[in-house]
Amino acid sequence: MSIRDWPKDDRPREKLMAKGAAQLSDAELLAIFLRVGMKGKSAVQLAQELLRHFGSLSALAAAQKADFVKVPGMGPAKYVQFKAAFELARALSSPGAVRDYLRLQFHGLQHEVFVVVFLDAQHRVVANEEMFRGTLTQTSVYPREIVKKALQINAAAVILAHNHPSGVAEPSGADEALTRALREALALVDVRVLDHFVVGAGAAVSFAERGLL
Repeated sequence: MSIRDWPKDDRPREKLMAKGAAQLSDAELLAIFLRVGMKGKSAVQLAQELLRHFGSLSALAAAQKADFVKVPGMGPAKYVQFKAAFELARALSSPGAVRDYLRLQFHGLQHEVFVVVFLDAQHRVVANEEMFRGTLTQTSVYPREIVKKALQINAAAVILAHNHPSGVAEPSGADEALTRALREALALVDVRVLDHFVVGAGAAVSFAERGLL
């Protein structure tokens, strides 16, 4: 049976949106990444086969190409996609790598953008959303929109980030006031603000490292 024929609440994508990534099994998370199965197998069944073959998600992450492509339905292109996804997940587990990731994301932008990385209870990335753009002030970044999104995807924590097109990554007084407002709003729904990065030309400043949170 195709996943499209499953009850809506049981489909991995819909389940993630309604309950958050922490409520999904490893096979369901892999199925979302795979998107489609193969003849006679749903994406979830294919994901289960991958996990059975390698024994665990961590073993799958460490798999060599020669072993990976032995699994029916898996090829070199899918191997590269898997490696990129696991590397991104690993990278976002450390503050330094989050900084590098955000510098890449904001590179070359000539306008201000406010991004929120939504995390589950295990601090795994649930979503990475551009929430606002333009001239960012406390009145143009709406806390209710971030709270609404956090509740929608059942996020437990967030990392905030925005860029300074001028190239100066130093947080302003307005940046500090905005961070306080967002932290207070999100605290009302038990969502933690883990950090706020200000990204400039070749640099990114962490509020947490500065003791500003």
